[in-house]
Amino acid sequence: MANKKTPAADTTGAAKSTKIAAVIDLLLRKQGATLDEIVAATSLQSHSARAALTGLKKKGHTIEKTKRDDATCYRITEAA
Repeated sequence: MANKKTPAADTTGAAKSTKIAAVIDLLLRKQGATLDEIVAATSLQSHSARAALTGLKKKGHTIEKTKRDDATCYRITEAA
């Protein structure tokens, strides 16, 4: 019984997947998402949100960068 996983250990991986899924959902919107919108929706820090964008690029997603008002807006144009 010493090898039994705790509930906290089981949910750690799910939390990461959920945050990445939330980022993908935001980026798939027609208007895309700003970094501030990603941070607000996922509770990630800004450097972690930027790392998530880089990770999605490495996985084969094509991310377009545009301007909305004065903020940079990111949008997935081609999914992996």
